[in-house]
Amino acid sequence: MTKILIFGIGMLFGAGLTAYFFVAMQHGPAAAPALVVAQPPSLQLAPAPESDAMPPATTASTAGPLSLTSPAVTDATAAAPTPRAGTSLQQVAAQSSLVVPPADPTTTSPAPVANDVAPAPPANAPQSGSLIIPVDGIRPSQLTDTYNDRRGGARPHEALDIMAPRGTPVLAAADGKIVKLFDSKPGGLTIYEFDPSESVAYYYAHLDRYAAGIAAGLQVKQGEVIGYVGSTGNASPDAPHLHFAIFRLGPEKHWWQGTPINPYPLLAGR
Repeated sequence: MTKILIFGIGMLFGAGLTAYFFVAMQHGPAAAPALVVAQPPSLQLAPAPESDAMPPATTASTAGPLSLTSPAVTDATAAAPTPRAGTSLQQVAAQSSLVVPPADPTTTSPAPVANDVAPAPPANAPQSGSLIIPVDGIRPSQLTDTYNDRRGGARPHEALDIMAPRGTPVLAAADGKIVKLFDSKPGGLTIYEFDPSESVAYYYAHLDRYAAGIAAGLQVKQGEVIGYVGSTGNASPDAPHLHFAIFRLGPEKHWWQGTPINPYPLLAGR
């Protein structure tokens, strides 16, 4: 009985092996279960951004490949956009908190210097070339700038001394009106003339005498004889000359008061 049972079990085991090999021949050998090993994600370069904005930071994820970009910026002062070609540093700075250093003065054109530009004359001042030398026969090369000289110690001269022989005709430097004939201790025989706008006065002093017909209120033309060179007043008898001054008048139009103008540049350039 025991032998019969062992024989039966052997038959059943043999049948099972036969069935197994039959199935294996039909479907191929059974594959052993493989150990699943997680592979590292592949690296991929991110494309260049298409705008001036900073591309978003990318973190590693098992859902997709890792993007090789800049890490997220946490310091706001360090954030800066990636500029396109041709974007200026100032434009980039405007989009972020970058501090742009000042331009190097050695590589940029210097700004115009105010001293290099000749100051414009006052609106109510005579222009160069608009006057004539008020002493007949005197050339510009014969003039000497005595405007800043001192008289009587500290008193500024503020006038031009035009040396000439006694009796040389004195001419009106410009069109205008005779407003005052005056005889003073320092100036001797003098003439005050206003220009047509009555904004500028011309002063002639140390005259030997007035020309015939000259009187206050008379309109005169440029070049007209109004007097003659002398040495009246405090001028030296040995050095006759015309003391010629120009001054801008105030709103009061006082013939004895105004802001002095140096006549030399206006006459020497003729």
